Amino acid sequence: MTTWHDYLKKTGQPPSWPYPIRFEQEQEIDADVLVIGGGIAGCWAAISAARTGVKVVLLEKGDTVRSGAGGPGCDHWCNAPANPHSRVNPDEWAEHMADVPWSCGIGLQIQCREDWDTLLEMEQMGGKIRDTNDEYVGADGRYDDTKLMFSPRYGVKHNLWPEPGAGEPGFNPPEKRSNVVIRIWGSTFKPALKRECKRLGVKVMDRVAGTSLLTENGVQGARVIGATGLNSRTGEFVIVKAKSTIITTGGSGDLWLMNSELCGMSSMHPRTWTGEGLVMAYRAGAEIANLEVSMPIGIATGLKHKWYTGAGDASYENVPLVDANGKRVPLPIQGWEDAGAMIPFPDVQAKVLEEVKKGNFALPFYGDWPSMSDVERRATWDLMLGEESTTKIIIDTFNKAGFDGSRDLQQSYRFIEGAGMPQWRNGGGNFMMDWNLKTNLDGLYVAGTQLLGGQDHSYCAATGRYAGRKAANYAKEIAQGKISRDQIQKEKDRIYAPARRDNGIEWKEFHAGMARINQYYNSEFKTENLFKIGLYALERMEKEFAPQLYACDPHKLLRTIEDLTMLEHSKMIMQASMARKASRMGFQRIDYPEMDPPEWNKFLVARLVNDKFTTRLQEQRFWGNMKKEYEAHNRDYKGVYEK
Repeated sequence: MTTWHDYLKKTGQPPSWPYPIRFEQEQEIDADVLVIGGGIAGCWAAISAARTGVKVVLLEKGDTVRSGAGGPGCDHWCNAPANPHSRVNPDEWAEHMADVPWSCGIGLQIQCREDWDTLLEMEQMGGKIRDTNDEYVGADGRYDDTKLMFSPRYGVKHNLWPEPGAGEPGFNPPEKRSNVVIRIWGSTFKPALKRECKRLGVKVMDRVAGTSLLTENGVQGARVIGATGLNSRTGEFVIVKAKSTIITTGGSGDLWLMNSELCGMSSMHPRTWTGEGLVMAYRAGAEIANLEVSMPIGIATGLKHKWYTGAGDASYENVPLVDANGKRVPLPIQGWEDAGAMIPFPDVQAKVLEEVKKGNFALPFYGDWPSMSDVERRATWDLMLGEESTTKIIIDTFNKAGFDGSRDLQQSYRFIEGAGMPQWRNGGGNFMMDWNLKTNLDGLYVAGTQLLGGQDHSYCAATGRYAGRKAANYAKEIAQGKISRDQIQKEKDRIYAPARRDNGIEWKEFHAGMARINQYYNSEFKTENLFKIGLYALERMEKEFAPQLYACDPHKLLRTIEDLTMLEHSKMIMQASMARKASRMGFQRIDYPEMDPPEWNKFLVARLVNDKFTTRLQEQRFWGNMKKEYEAHNRDYKGVYEK
């Protein structure tokens, strides 16, 4: 394969744009259901809707075969308590998972009731969910009758250091496990999903990014009747008229850090996560919660070790830890109760670090692979790490370098790498939704990570599948709404303004400036004055520098539009930060230090009304009785648990 560098050396000039450029030309498409975002949730939504017989269009910024955070693979299928080996009741497990401040029971109830059904459908499509080749016979958590493999680390309630036997073999015996987390061959899933979309007649439009929602008669807050998009190869303007629309675009990971030379992003998530779905829905009048919340990031900044820091983290499963002198570190990598936990709890890590400072453990720590049995080594190295999207890169590198788990230790970067700079953050916002996964706007449904309380890969799959059937049912009962040509023209003018210029500011420079504003004025230190300065700086960028943006090809045009989206998102976050006059988890104000005073112990929900930023407060646990509400909204659903 010829690389860009090879081409430049050979020809002395860059290649020409390989596609016909059709800036401002329109492509208009009709659909019953439109899905924006072709990741895990999006593919499941499209498949679920298409199976009801409606016409489905799927817009995906990348290539659906591997796009999204779960596209390259996944090793854990979490919260599937309806499986045949589960030791917990799905409804009780959903309540257990929702018994955490700032969570949301709607998505968790859907996941726990339908996750196993979703996985069985995945198997029917060609995804691998069992050890059918008997590669891991004898592995802890494997059942010979079904050949399902369960993660052995979940089940025992977490206790503060040091629980007797923590980190030792047999610490989490089978009879104590919940059996809700299944080991899977997730690299087989996304290709199977795209094949199924094609088989069902879904019109998959790869390399088309959604840019705005169309509302009935162009009115903000009215019913959503479609969307516009930009083809990042041809530059064409895409108009989709739809009776219902589902947003499944993931989150946004680039607001606080811009570093194209190292990683190009500030989170573990794909570069394509730039918040379009959230922002386009907000502009249309949808309600968004949790905008003010942000957390320092400790992984995948390009300046730190990529994703898991070694033994002691999620996919490393049962790998025991030893210190630099070979002394066993009783870090309880097994036995976490929370089926969504990725790393040991903070208090446990704090205790380990305290022992390090006392000199009781010597850094660095190592994963003691040789102490494991052969089948456990292979189950962790080849299955768990090999099937997870980010760690596969790590094991491929180690394998090429000659790593041999039967003889070699693997250095862990935990405790020696640091937690990252406090101004490097993830933040965001989540959609408010009802029990149909519908927003406050008629015709607009949501699924996946950006739902209020959004979770992992299997959560995205289950909620996407759920939203697909709900949106399809709605589409069958309503006629197509009337689009506004004026609304479309305004969006075209916004999208193509950078392409109409022949000089000015390019996207990287603009993005770097925006990220710097967020770092300075909405990071570790939070006060009203800092927020005001930050909002002023962002508005100045919008007024003075955004009109100078230019793009010479469709790729750069897309990156530029992403910048404008992230600028709007940053403003939303800054405004929500000013609106919450109290501290909460993920949001500590210096000038309002009290955590969760009663009047503020609620979700802050933002919405545009007549283009004005407004907020309201929403009680936690607003979803009511989870079992009763789920069953009331799904009387015709017959899954494994219902049968």
